[in-house]
Amino acid sequence: MTSDKKPAAKKPKFSPYWIYAIAIGLMIVFNIFSGGLGGSKGAPTTPNQFFEFLGEGDVEKLEIIRNTHIAKVFLTEEAKAKDTHKDAITSNLFPGSDGPNYEFEFGDLQNFENQTNLIIAEKNLEITPKFATESNVWGDLLVSFLPFILLIGVWIFIMRRMSSGAGGGAGGQIFSIGKSRAKLFDENTDVKTTFKDVAGLEGAKEEVQEIVDFLKNPGKYTALGGKIPKGALLVGPPGTGKTLLAKAVAGEAKVPFFSLSGSDFVEMFVGVGASRVRDLFKQAKDKSPAIIFIDEIDAIGRARGKSNFSGSNDERENTLNQLLTEMDGFGTNTNVIVVAATNRADVLDTALMRAGRFDRQIYVDLPDIRERKEIFEVHLRPLKIDKELDVDFLSKQTPGFSGADIANVCNEAALVAARKGHKKVGKQDFLDAVDRIVGGLEKKNKIVTASEKKAVAYHEAGHAVVSWMLEYAAPLVKVTIVPRGRSLGAAWYLPEERLIVRPNQMLDEMCATLGGRAAEKVIFNEISTGALSDLEKVTKQARAMVTVYGLNDKVGNLTFYDSSGQTEYGFTKPYSEQTAELIDKEISNIIEAQYQRAINILEENKEKLILLAEELLEKEVIFKDNLETIFGKRPFEVEPPIDQTQKDNTEEE
Repeated sequence: MTSDKKPAAKKPKFSPYWIYAIAIGLMIVFNIFSGGLGGSKGAPTTPNQFFEFLGEGDVEKLEIIRNTHIAKVFLTEEAKAKDTHKDAITSNLFPGSDGPNYEFEFGDLQNFENQTNLIIAEKNLEITPKFATESNVWGDLLVSFLPFILLIGVWIFIMRRMSSGAGGGAGGQIFSIGKSRAKLFDENTDVKTTFKDVAGLEGAKEEVQEIVDFLKNPGKYTALGGKIPKGALLVGPPGTGKTLLAKAVAGEAKVPFFSLSGSDFVEMFVGVGASRVRDLFKQAKDKSPAIIFIDEIDAIGRARGKSNFSGSNDERENTLNQLLTEMDGFGTNTNVIVVAATNRADVLDTALMRAGRFDRQIYVDLPDIRERKEIFEVHLRPLKIDKELDVDFLSKQTPGFSGADIANVCNEAALVAARKGHKKVGKQDFLDAVDRIVGGLEKKNKIVTASEKKAVAYHEAGHAVVSWMLEYAAPLVKVTIVPRGRSLGAAWYLPEERLIVRPNQMLDEMCATLGGRAAEKVIFNEISTGALSDLEKVTKQARAMVTVYGLNDKVGNLTFYDSSGQTEYGFTKPYSEQTAELIDKEISNIIEAQYQRAINILEENKEKLILLAEELLEKEVIFKDNLETIFGKRPFEVEPPIDQTQKDNTEEE
């Protein structure tokens, strides 16, 4: 059944600029046709041709304009009938008018007047030149008032761009700078992202789905006396899908959804942030039930009183105070839910985090192996992949990757496959993409001397040997001496995904990390600067053991870690000078003990180390199979995790 109603034609919206355009157009017309229709121009000619027309008796009247040095020539009726003047008759804009037939510009007025009078006297003509002075009233007015017109026009343009309209905008302000910049998504907006597009994050999805259900069916929850939560805070590392989860909420919720960033409240003018907060919640309450999403809320939600050394009024604090009042204060409308996202929850104000404002804190963690598989399946949909590609294999090869990292891997693999001319994206393309992201781009043309290449080979071989001989070190995947990024060589490991880490596991990892420098000491009896990143890594690990996790016997069961982040703004350390000396000494003892342990392991396996380094120099890239050929099977059996899919995946290669 079709409707008989025809869509109404869209009428052009009236604009005051039309009046300005018509006025300017009229002024231009009057400027062109000043003096009425008789002011039409004649055909152009030259003084010499005019003197010829004058001598032949074709001129009936001559007007000389002194101020413009223009002469206007009017022909006799007999002359108009001549073919010579045909162009002058037809070129007149208004043929029936009394306008001149010819116009020309002369030079010196006195010379032109003398020459004209001489010809009139010689030919005995009854012509008396008329002298006049023309003034363009509209043109003079336009020139006089043009600067003022331009200034007024620019002022009107700026005011209309900044004006908030007839109503005055938020708070009755003249400018719209105090209005909210939130983008509105409603049921008529095409938002294609749904919860199906969000892989993993099962717990987080369940929480936000419940929020959407609150707004769709509030009676289901309020019938038992419950209250709809005021807000939910999404917390987690960058790239884990916090904003994507909010987009899914916008796609699933059939209620108005306001989206903006925390920095949208920040402005150089005083009071603007608080005004934008008021306007945002006013719009949301007018459209309630509604959802407000504030991304990167730490831009305005930082704890008050910190890093404010000026002692003056802080605009950011005013914005935060207004946000606190709007979320839970007198006259608060409970039909507006605030969803916020941040990766710096430790710096947020405690008043913002309390129940009644953000009732729920949803932690969006890095995906585990099962969730990485689901994320890969989402990002592999648009790619033309090889049928033999194993998604489980890809999920095992990317421990510690976030959802954004996995999306980058899929995109990079497609680019690698296209660069190689492949018709489909295969397993090796994904491995190359992971190497490209983790280690950087290969620089095969980088100039490396033979001695440096040999040192790099023994350094990387040292890592491989020590990690192979230690029980808790991460199993090796690949070693290369092809320069990548800023490094001359690299080794890839597949770390076990542990929820808790014990001291022996940390010490084995540190020992394997120091295996490169230890190999240089064992083979060349000297060390180099190539172990900078290794030393940085082990120093951080040792410091964490001593000062964070309380895993050192001398320091004891103490931690100097502050989860609230307040120590960032302090000028004093939370321990004495004697404790600082003890911490430094214990960190050094831990690192040196593991360095010596790595040297002992390599001394015992020196011949195998040399064989591995020589093979690495020959092939430039070696894999786990090459180590098994030299060392045999790894002497330690890793305890399989509860999820059997987390077994060592390198056996599939």
